[in-house]
Amino acid sequence: MYHVVPLKLAILHRKNALFYKTQNGARVGDVFMSLIHTCRLCGADPFEYLTELQRHAEGLRSNPSRWMPWNYRATLNDTVTPPNTAR
Repeated sequence: MYHVVPLKLAILHRKNALFYKTQNGARVGDVFMSLIHTCRLCGADPFEYLTELQRHAEGLRSNPSRWMPWNYRATLNDTVTPPNTAR
C-alpha cells in the first residue's frame, strides 16, 4: 500500500503538468512537488515546512543544510528563544 501513494502522486503531477504555461513554470512545479514528496517521506507537514522556510529565510540563506525537511525541526528547536516572562 505504501508504494501506491507515491505512484498516484507522480501520475497526478504528470496530469497537472500538462497545464503549465511555460518551461520555467514547469520547473518550479517540479521543485515544489519534489519538496512536498520529500516532506511526506520524512514525516513532516509540507505546508508547515514551507512556512518555516519563509519565516527563517535569513537562516536558510546562511546555512541551508540545517533546513532540510528531515532536520528542520531540530533547527527550529535550536533557534527558538523562550518567551520573555519578565513583567
